[in-house]
Amino acid sequence: MPPAPPCPCSSGLRYRECCARYHRGQAEAPDAEALMRSRYSAFALREVEYLWHTLHPRHPDRSRPREDVLRELRAVASAHKYPRLQVLDRQPPDATGTAVVLFHARVFEKGKDRSFVERSEFRHDGTGWRYLSGEALAPGALPVPPESLTLANFPTAAREGGA
Repeated sequence: MPPAPPCPCSSGLRYRECCARYHRGQAEAPDAEALMRSRYSAFALREVEYLWHTLHPRHPDRSRPREDVLRELRAVASAHKYPRLQVLDRQPPDATGTAVVLFHARVFEKGKDRSFVERSEFRHDGTGWRYLSGEALAPGALPVPPESLTLANFPTAAREGGA
């Protein structure tokens, strides 16, 4: 019997010990970072229902028809490979309840590097943590190495990069 596959979120754990329980609805992600990791895994594994479920009610896609959003998520997830995720920085919830995670997502489309760094905001909706919004730096705007980014220097980098 082959070993259980590693989790796409790059946690170092096996999928069944990591993001699977969130994708299956057996548990809610305990914090914003865990939710972000589980969403990356959901893209990698094409768990589009989970991606929809973890959108915050104030996310703009929540005002659109659910089936349209699911179709778009399915197309994006299917067209890309997601080999690695790296959390660069994080900030616990502030006075408004917004937590922030900065991450570098390695993403490829037909062999072309589409990797990006995103500063994502998350809020708890009373049931669990949900993705509220994100600001990304496109591949051409990434500093070398991307690991040099922090939440403190990301806004400056985003303005300079034109994102």
